[in-house]
Amino acid sequence: MRRQILLTTSAIALMVSAQSAFADMDAARQFLDAEIGDLSSLSREDQEAEMQWFVDAAQPFQGMDIKVVSETITTHEYEAQVLAPAFTAITGIKVTHDLIGEGDVVEKLQTQMQSGENIYDAYINDSDLIGTHWRYQQARSLTDWMEGEGADVTNPNLDIDDFIGKSFTTAPDGDLYQLPDQQFANLYWFRYDWFSDEKNKADFKEKYGYDLGVPVNWSAYEDIAEFFTGREIDGKKVYGHMDYGKKDPSLGWRFTDAWLSMAGNGDKGIPNGLPVDEWGIKVDENSRPVGSCVARGGDTNGPAAVYAIQKYLDWMKAYAPAAAQGMTFSESGPVPSQGEIAQQMFTYTAFTADFVKEGLPVVNEDGTPKWRFAPSPHGVYWKEGMKLGYQDAGSWTLMKSTPDDRAKAAWLYAQFVTSKTVDVKKSHVGLTFIRQSTLDHESFTERAPKLGGLVEFYRSPARLQWSPTGTNVPDYPKLAQLWWQAIGDASSGAKTAQEAMDSLCAEQEQVLSRLERAGIQGDIGPKLAEERDLEYWNKDAVEKGNLAPQLKIENEKEEPQTVNYDELVKSWQ
Repeated sequence: MRRQILLTTSAIALMVSAQSAFADMDAARQFLDAEIGDLSSLSREDQEAEMQWFVDAAQPFQGMDIKVVSETITTHEYEAQVLAPAFTAITGIKVTHDLIGEGDVVEKLQTQMQSGENIYDAYINDSDLIGTHWRYQQARSLTDWMEGEGADVTNPNLDIDDFIGKSFTTAPDGDLYQLPDQQFANLYWFRYDWFSDEKNKADFKEKYGYDLGVPVNWSAYEDIAEFFTGREIDGKKVYGHMDYGKKDPSLGWRFTDAWLSMAGNGDKGIPNGLPVDEWGIKVDENSRPVGSCVARGGDTNGPAAVYAIQKYLDWMKAYAPAAAQGMTFSESGPVPSQGEIAQQMFTYTAFTADFVKEGLPVVNEDGTPKWRFAPSPHGVYWKEGMKLGYQDAGSWTLMKSTPDDRAKAAWLYAQFVTSKTVDVKKSHVGLTFIRQSTLDHESFTERAPKLGGLVEFYRSPARLQWSPTGTNVPDYPKLAQLWWQAIGDASSGAKTAQEAMDSLCAEQEQVLSRLERAGIQGDIGPKLAEERDLEYWNKDAVEKGNLAPQLKIENEKEEPQTVNYDELVKSWQ
């Protein structure tokens, strides 16, 4: 699909590169004819009206060269290779859209924050940085920008309420600091065909006493992993679980991307637990971080967090291929598509396009998948009303160090690539939904059977329990890098799960303490609480109607529960 789309758009790239640097409605019409067609939530008349607005708004910036940056994923490749040259032809603003690694994006952003030098005119960086942007006040408030200096370059048809991730990019002060550009979730992935096989179902029922189905909790996931591991299917020995364990920066995402919340770490609250979030960081009533360790009322090293890490270690050893232990995120990603994995707790839906390619062992001859996505199961500490998983929201961010004219030109580009005119087509390429109007488009109803439940999930109320890192994290770049090193020690066996999380929470509090002493985040920066024991903070939480930190549950193997996938999907409708 992606290859076909890029081939059909190569002619557009040639056409737009030949355009002079002047705003041009003829180029807009050619773009709409060749690239968009009826893959838009707008009528052709409304598409042209939106493009005319871009032509008019871009007049003061004719011939300007701007630079923007994002991580390298399919959605951003499409923007850089197809939408950027089209934007140039239509508006006369020349765009260099750099594609680099996610870590490199954060590094460039950090450098611009620290130096004040304008490295890029706009960034697509994860909304995981929302707490950073709000506290450091070096990113423009888009709420103020759209009403003030940027009002003349803000699309009247932008429709902020249409963005399904706007709550992720809104700070406690009520302002929007980032505009979502792409979103994808971590979901449970399983072989629907194997789960539907009558012999597998009968054998599972005989062994475990309940029905094989989508696991609702980790106890059921563990049983299913045990059941399939070592089983022979289609002449191959299969595994009941897949993960990765190499001590590498990508190991950090595996855990900051809400693994602890799935176990039941933190408090209730959507999109993130309050006052304790899924990183285990606690804030006070003024949103000031007061601690990470249970000794200060946090939950990074509490029983739920340690349980989460221990299950990760146990399942990797018992149910995953031996090679998984030495794999990174990118190396492990394609493994389930090779046909030997029965289920995976933690799969990024951004890889959906790579899981539906013709000829794969997990794809039927008619192009429909043999697998499905479903909501992730939760751990024994999880309670109703808590966050259940992670959703990435790569979002446009304008730094205050960017000159106004350059920020305005970049803002036009950001709105172009997220506009209602182009978003349906862009979403078919990258499958990273940001708009409700796109999700509702009939073309996705038609394509849904070939996407394994992705569309059904995003149209369901279940998606609300999946969210990015919240606002409790005061400095994402500094704190996130601590995770992979601590978890890596547990993964390698150098430390126990408890020791690794004790170390991690202490290192997080060292960063919080430095920020407190520096005072650079003012009255919304960290203010560490006094140290007490777990029982004190648990009692304090319960008295205030909260959960975290929870006391240890002696029997962490709860009653397993599964649900029939087809019935689950019906319940969403």
